[in-house]
Amino acid sequence: MQQNIVFQYLIWHFFDMPKNILRAWRDYLRFNLNYFSVPLLLRTFFSPWRKYQVSYGKGFDIGRYAEAFFSNLIFRIFGAIIRAFLIVIGVIAEIVIILGGAVAFFAWLVFPALMALGLFWGFKIIF
Repeated sequence: MQQNIVFQYLIWHFFDMPKNILRAWRDYLRFNLNYFSVPLLLRTFFSPWRKYQVSYGKGFDIGRYAEAFFSNLIFRIFGAIIRAFLIVIGVIAEIVIILGGAVAFFAWLVFPALMALGLFWGFKIIF
């Protein structure tokens, strides 16, 4: 069935492209979570940084045991601090993507009305 070019434009602008914009927005959000590895960082939050661990060794030496325990504790605390920082950066980037996507989506929907109003006001100023 042959359609008028105006109807084709309206269908494209208000039905086809919003679906594509929402799909792209979703892909950006997923990419950001994978880029900053937020789910993985949350699962391994208290793991030692870069798997650094000091061995307790064989036998029981209280000095070596305390040194290994506190070294491993420091590596875990350091890992948690670095992971927390990366999670915060990832969440901030996610919020920016959410806000930017919302602005882009609603701007796309409102743009034809703004163009029509601009054209109307332009002719009103000229005449």
